[in-house]
Amino acid sequence: MIAMHALILAGGEGSRLRADGVPAPKAMVPVAGRPLLVGMVETLSGLGCPTITVAIRRDTLSGAALRDLLERSLRIVDCRTPSSLHTLEEGLWSVPPGPLLCTMVDTVMRPEDWKHVLVESEQRLREGADACVSITSFVHDESPLYVREHDDGSVARFASEPGASSWITGGAYVLSSRVRDLVPRVISLGIVRMRGFLQWLVEHGYRVATTRVEHVVDLDRLSDLRLAEAGLTGAQ
Repeated sequence: MIAMHALILAGGEGSRLRADGVPAPKAMVPVAGRPLLVGMVETLSGLGCPTITVAIRRDTLSGAALRDLLERSLRIVDCRTPSSLHTLEEGLWSVPPGPLLCTMVDTVMRPEDWKHVLVESEQRLREGADACVSITSFVHDESPLYVREHDDGSVARFASEPGASSWITGGAYVLSSRVRDLVPRVISLGIVRMRGFLQWLVEHGYRVATTRVEHVVDLDRLSDLRLAEAGLTGAQ
């Protein structure tokens, strides 16, 4: 079992999915028969995360959905923040001290891949890394963040263009205690997106390791939903 706290960032409204005709809030979009958020919670709980915190707009949940989440002993943070990094900061107030798995709610992976991310990231932190990001070569993202690595597998830099790299971030990040405490400081510098925070860490000498995952879907569009369904069910 893996003793790492989890924080799910679910503050987005899913406007692009709605534009494609998917009416449900992103966190509640059904994937492989279960709402996206519920499936992620069940997976992380099954992997032994001692606490799971969800930063979400409460008004995006129906009464029944909210009661279901609370019955699962989740920590719910009502979040109306302007950016992903602000959502992380808000959620951190409710997460106990220690290493943290932070993930976007629309990051879709198979349960065995989530286990791989947690186990390998935990090992990277034991080896001295300050953070660990999941990366994938399955590029199906409207705004991918490419990762260029050193020979030892740590991040040399993040970039918006591929260059010599075919790997992109996969939406799941493990932060050491040292790094999670830096979030307010970085926001005070005017950096408001997760990608900006990650790049700041690398530029300031923090060691960001990587863990590779074959298939990750960032669920923003209806076409992403079909890919996510196929990835979880094994359909081609």
